Amino acid sequence: MVRGILFIWTCCLLVSGCASRSDTLYVQMGGQQKIDEIVENFVYEIEFNSTILPFFADTDITRFSEKFAEQLCMFADGPCQYSGDTMEQVHGGMNITEAQFNLTVDLFIAAMNKAGVPHRLQNQLLSRMATTREQMLYK
Repeated sequence: MVRGILFIWTCCLLVSGCASRSDTLYVQMGGQQKIDEIVENFVYEIEFNSTILPFFADTDITRFSEKFAEQLCMFADGPCQYSGDTMEQVHGGMNITEAQFNLTVDLFIAAMNKAGVPHRLQNQLLSRMATTREQMLYK
């Protein structure tokens, strides 16, 4: 009897563990609500950073927030399609340095920390976003 209960309990743990691994990063992070919270936190981080804020001087923050949320959703395998401009179009003429890029990543990490996103999920999202790095630097 005890063995049967232990077997059933073990099977339940295995099945529930497999189910959570099949969830998209978007679902694991908390869906659109969490994406929106990260974007809001990121805008706040930028607003109070004297090095990065000048890059946003002529930016429509509402549009930026909407498009960045779409992009994060897409990177996290959510149900979104990114409909904004290319990274080259957005960052062209800014001549973003490595140091400025890295500082912006740090601000983004702070935004995810404030949203309570686990580091494991942060790393997954950052690795997917890293594919756009070369499209932004020194353009």
